[in-house]
Amino acid sequence: MKDDTRTPSFGASLGVFLGIVGILIIGIFLLKVDLHVLLALGIFLTAVVSKTCGYTWEEMGLGMRSGVSRAIPAMVIFIMIGMLIGSWIHAGTVPALIYYGLNWLTPAIFLPVGLILCSLTSLATGTSWGTAGTVGLAMMGIGISLGIPAPIVAGMVISGAVFGDKMSPLSDTTNLAAASAGSNLYAHIGSMAYTTVPTFIICLVIYGMLGMGYSDGVIDTENVKAIQDTLDGRFNLNPLVILPMVVLLVLSVMKVPAVPAMFAGVVMGSLTALIFQGASISEALTAINYGYKSDTGLALVDKLLNRGGIQSMMWTFSLAFIALCLGGMLDEMGFLKSLVASTIAKVKSTGNLIAMTIVSGILGNATMGEAYLSIILCGRLYGPAYKQRKLAPRMLSRVVEEGATLSTPIIPWTTAGAFMAGTLGVATFDYLPYAFLCWINPIVSIGLAYMGIFVFKIATTDEVAEEESEVIAAHN
Repeated sequence: MKDDTRTPSFGASLGVFLGIVGILIIGIFLLKVDLHVLLALGIFLTAVVSKTCGYTWEEMGLGMRSGVSRAIPAMVIFIMIGMLIGSWIHAGTVPALIYYGLNWLTPAIFLPVGLILCSLTSLATGTSWGTAGTVGLAMMGIGISLGIPAPIVAGMVISGAVFGDKMSPLSDTTNLAAASAGSNLYAHIGSMAYTTVPTFIICLVIYGMLGMGYSDGVIDTENVKAIQDTLDGRFNLNPLVILPMVVLLVLSVMKVPAVPAMFAGVVMGSLTALIFQGASISEALTAINYGYKSDTGLALVDKLLNRGGIQSMMWTFSLAFIALCLGGMLDEMGFLKSLVASTIAKVKSTGNLIAMTIVSGILGNATMGEAYLSIILCGRLYGPAYKQRKLAPRMLSRVVEEGATLSTPIIPWTTAGAFMAGTLGVATFDYLPYAFLCWINPIVSIGLAYMGIFVFKIATTDEVAEEESEVIAAHN
């Protein structure tokens, strides 16, 4: 498809990039327009400039198709996440996590236990948004009642939510990063563990120390009891309702591909709803499509539980689709290569390359307002440089997430930043200093890279081919 004589110049590439950034900034801040329309305008701008460079409309269409096709597995994951959340709430799995989690909380240990609870919920569901909108809301109410400042509680919720989102095989960003970098999903998660787990332990200690300063607080037992009584009255909270999560985690440990593992989780969730919650087959299937719907009489519980389903993911799905089309065009038409080739060529050390990748992910979020596009572009952009240095695909996918995924909730104008601030009721810049995982993890990763620690390389082309074949097998 590509012809060197048609490769956009550096000036044209920079103009397209600045034009897209300008469209996003004006649209988001001045016109308050949704990102879908702004990204579509970005596609139009890219197409016009591509046409002046000599590309045909058919070639641009192939470029967009290329961007989408590379991330088909991640797009399927979007659908599966909605199905899981709907079926697990209906099954009583998520309500049980909230119910039993509230029993653990005392003022002195609230922050570290809350971090663990949010992390487990996010690991089980694969969504930081879903975690913040369910367990996170409960944590906010309880934490504030203990006298702990709302920004600290919000920072803890977000740290736990992004930890699980980043490390879960159910996560859309985790799957997208692996697909964009050409890495096997479980190799990608294993690679992230080397930097994310130590960071999580550091955060656990920090939150523990902060929590000790509020150990004299008195928990609002009436609020907690009202939540628990409502959940207990609506659901059968037999510990066996946790089985869908157990099944999914066991399959993940066995390295079962993400889609069949999640589908098994959905089936188990529906069966649990039929057996323990007295649901009908029609109700179970409806929950998978439209999510769980109920009026418990307690507003907080309704906010926690009325969510999930395939339809709940359509906003994310359509946004990702448009972003993938734009990313495919920018890549296939040569804009990205032209823009950064000279910069990457000047990078002399592996540490600098890794730091540059992480910073690019952060800047991508800050300029484009969405992690999906940043992940895709960084994965495609830095792939050749990582191959040249014989760095494993899981190395690229790891640092892409450490830049793009982790920075999204702490930038106010990204979709995740806006969601977290609106859901938790705390301004982004207020909770940013306490969202420790989001900014400590990239620092740890860059520091280790400069020291040459946990930098994974592939010695031979046969190993590259082996990992690529694993990726194809996993996606099939």
